[in-house]
Amino acid sequence: MARRPDAGFRRRRRGRARYERPLCNQQRREQSIRHNDNPGAGMNKVGRNTDDMNIVVIGLGQMGGNMAMTLHAAGFTVTGTDVADAARDNLAARGLSVTPLDALPEADVYLLSLPTSAHVREVIETSPGLLQRAPRGSVIVDTSTSDPAVTRALAGKVVEAGLEWLDAPVSGGPAGAASGALGMLLGGESASIARLAPMLEAMSARHTHVGPAGSGHVVKLANNYLCAAHLITTAEAVTLAARAGVDPAACLAGLNSSSGRSAVSEVNFPKWILSDAFDSGFTTGLMRKDLRLARDAANDMGLPLELLERVVARWHDDAAGLPDAADFNRITDTILAQARTDAPFANQEETR
Repeated sequence: MARRPDAGFRRRRRGRARYERPLCNQQRREQSIRHNDNPGAGMNKVGRNTDDMNIVVIGLGQMGGNMAMTLHAAGFTVTGTDVADAARDNLAARGLSVTPLDALPEADVYLLSLPTSAHVREVIETSPGLLQRAPRGSVIVDTSTSDPAVTRALAGKVVEAGLEWLDAPVSGGPAGAASGALGMLLGGESASIARLAPMLEAMSARHTHVGPAGSGHVVKLANNYLCAAHLITTAEAVTLAARAGVDPAACLAGLNSSSGRSAVSEVNFPKWILSDAFDSGFTTGLMRKDLRLARDAANDMGLPLELLERVVARWHDDAAGLPDAADFNRITDTILAQARTDAPFANQEETR
């Protein structure tokens, strides 16, 4: 993806920026050459490049708001915006600079955290219309879980307008966004990723470049399909064991020491399901939307994936009893209800 030679970000020293891993020797040499009048300029105490970026975050919900605050705390210049006055007021009360959507400042990065591809398209094309408003050479980063076909079309328009594109869907929920511990799946050019490295490192525990524009959203849909399936299969496995007299927690300990483990068995079940917390911050409606996108992507490619179709149907079968607003882990409720039995659970000790 083409970028102007002078499109780099302004640099200044920011001792509070939170980048922890030291530069490799080659990076140190290159940075010393760029700053030969002051070899320490642009780096913090442990040698991380602290390139300053002006970032506009569009969409200040649980995810976007927490990402904005994480970047603000890391020392970036961050402005937030949202169509909802309440969302802007909430972030302003937490110390973030906010602005109405129609009064966006120029920025190096426009970070989108929006519900659907339709919202992303609107922000880019019409309101506020980043294709016309964003300065040439700036980068649009879409952290939403979007339709890959729409993403590819929008990325083409973005590049044609002299901007750069990165799809960067995230996992880790509001807690990960607040702590800078997200997982990010990146679709776009390697040069754009390298350019945004300080921002990506501040936001995420790990970020993985999976291919060109749209690839991040493809892999995100694949990931969410697996998560949706694992919630069902793990609930069935726990129910099977419980009806046979095995305590659910003991069953999970066994699964998590064996080949059947997954993030659902290791995190979702103990943290949100067995605890009866159900406060993950991710809704059933959002998972249903992502599953439909995965199914549509497969259909568009003429790819018959029978299990995917069954998982999509299962998540929509209970629409009347499980509202879109419910925590997505609630999909396990009707399955685990079958585990109830008068027989006492057997006590199981972990073996090493």
